[in-house]
Amino acid sequence: MSEFSKEDIERKVTLQKGDEAPNFTLENADGVSVNLKDFIGKNVVLYFYPKDNTPGCTTEACEFSALFDDFISNDTVIVGISPDSVKSHVGFISKQNLKHILLSDPQKQVSKEYGVWQVRKNYGKEYLGIVRTTFVIDKEGKISKVYKSVKAKDHAAKVLADLVK
Repeated sequence: MSEFSKEDIERKVTLQKGDEAPNFTLENADGVSVNLKDFIGKNVVLYFYPKDNTPGCTTEACEFSALFDDFISNDTVIVGISPDSVKSHVGFISKQNLKHILLSDPQKQVSKEYGVWQVRKNYGKEYLGIVRTTFVIDKEGKISKVYKSVKAKDHAAKVLADLVK
């Protein structure tokens, strides 16, 4: 018998190109509430990652931050979401000199709504966690691209290249 609920076991990323991006409000590293609708009129790269200060997540965040100006010049905002606390995000941003927005989803509500909080396996052990996923949301709030089960290295450059095509 699994220790996970049927909902947890069956959760998958089902959002796809053309779907309305589910709206949400989460706190940023300054403790300010940020609503997805705040970015209507701009493209949004919304990436979900498992944990601050881990190797893959640090690589991904630093690469997005390194390309921050290129995304901004293409009228695009970068937003990272993880279940980490606001306090954890503050430390991560400071330590890595990140330029983009990180939002805290400690209840995993938004992660579940986007389908990225799933049963994962590592070294034969099952657990619930974030499946690294990126959504590109257009200026009207519709999903224009979904990257599933992302590999962190060089992901930001691929997203930027696809965005400017």
